[in-house]
Amino acid sequence: MKYRIPDNLYYTSTHEWVRIIDDTAIIGITDYAQDMLHDIVFVDLPEVGRDIKKGEAFMEIESVKSVAEVYAPISGKIIEVNDKLNDSPEIINMSPYEDGWLVKVKISNKEEINELLDAPRYKSIIEEG
Repeated sequence: MKYRIPDNLYYTSTHEWVRIIDDTAIIGITDYAQDMLHDIVFVDLPEVGRDIKKGEAFMEIESVKSVAEVYAPISGKIIEVNDKLNDSPEIINMSPYEDGWLVKVKISNKEEINELLDAPRYKSIIEEG
């Protein structure tokens, strides 16, 4: 498989990834998602302090081909956004799991972590797609 899918992250069927650190979730889009979008040209980051609910679209990413909504993989309050993406949205294409993270969220319901996909399950979704 040509896409990187790190084992230490959680995933959604809508191609978001989540890194859990204590009660914080760092959220981004997967290598597969950035590849499907092609060249990312704009990121509409949400406001810090906003509450998001699992499953809702909370921001958009624009590429030369389309506009994609990003869905909240977990509920909580946005405590930080990746401001570097305002000037350099292409960071997501180059480094989706490291420098291209989107937001950090204070998790409001840790039970939702159990509903996320592990790397092997996410990989099987991509392969079936």
